Amino acid sequence: MMKIVLAIDGSSFSKVAVDTLNEMTLPPSTEICIMHVYEFPTALGPELMATGGSLNNYYEEFISGAQKLGDKIVSDAAKALKSKNSALKITENVVSGLPKREILEKAEAFNADLIVVGSQGQGAFSRLLLGSVSQYLATHAKCSVLIVKEKDQN
Repeated sequence: MMKIVLAIDGSSFSKVAVDTLNEMTLPPSTEICIMHVYEFPTALGPELMATGGSLNNYYEEFISGAQKLGDKIVSDAAKALKSKNSALKITENVVSGLPKREILEKAEAFNADLIVVGSQGQGAFSRLLLGSVSQYLATHAKCSVLIVKEKDQN
């Protein structure tokens, strides 16, 4: 039985990662944990939540918005994978934190054989960030890491 962690952020690179996984011939009873990690805006550390008031509401709205978006990203990916292979056992996981740390911890807890990530995320800043996430995973994960690249679109 194969266990795969698919880490996605909703970018076109994530879509390519889902498509690539869909094209692979996976052993029956493969388990896939699809995960999305969202980060808090760094300007708002938890220490500011203690001040309460409107900032607190902003924080809660941010969390609920990020959680809803994450749920949608993950469930869309699950549907796409199931449409090609209904035998897959899929779990969905949306968490907040540092992507590289959360993905690594999940892979270890899940006892993953493979981590699949897109090579980059959306926008220049997250490209930089996600590039470092995939590099970090490739260096630190105990299992294999597949970094899916988008073929050049002319």
